[in-house]
Amino acid sequence: MRVISGSRKGKSLKSVPGNQTRPTTDKVKEAIFNMVGPYFSGGIGLDLFAGSGGLGIEGLSRGLEKVIFVDRDIQAFQTVKANLKICGFEEQSEVFRNDSERALKALIKRQISFDVIFLDPPYKKQKLVDLLKMISDAKMLSENGTIVCEHSSDLELPNSVGDLISVKTAKYGIIGLSIFRLDTYKGEL
Repeated sequence: MRVISGSRKGKSLKSVPGNQTRPTTDKVKEAIFNMVGPYFSGGIGLDLFAGSGGLGIEGLSRGLEKVIFVDRDIQAFQTVKANLKICGFEEQSEVFRNDSERALKALIKRQISFDVIFLDPPYKKQKLVDLLKMISDAKMLSENGTIVCEHSSDLELPNSVGDLISVKTAKYGIIGLSIFRLDTYKGEL
């Protein structure tokens, strides 16, 4: 596993020990960033089911100013911290060990508006619609922000959740991607 592009291109990243996490493949990671970037001019990201931190770190490498990483697993939490150190992104990140809903509630209190949110929960425990609703209701996405949902390819997400609309979907074998934006979004995709 490695950083694909940007300022840390080619840096090797550690994987979370064991088989509790499923790292995003380079092919899918490249597809994600081709859909939502591929580069950023600053902005704040949220990697809610961080695992090894690969998606958020890729975002930092491609120009995000800051990323908040969340994972409830202690080994994932430690792996994210190690990978941020490898890449020199400790000052541009916050890492929390918490479950997704508690983390969102804490972030809502901080009134942070995110430019990109990565949602890649374990496939067997997906509550993506509930999480999208929480994000929508709390107005956590910036005006031109993007939410990237990685999920099982047999999962069909609704076309809209609250004020979020699905603007693109793709399938890569067993992996599905759904991109959501605010229904007032004026940019391209």
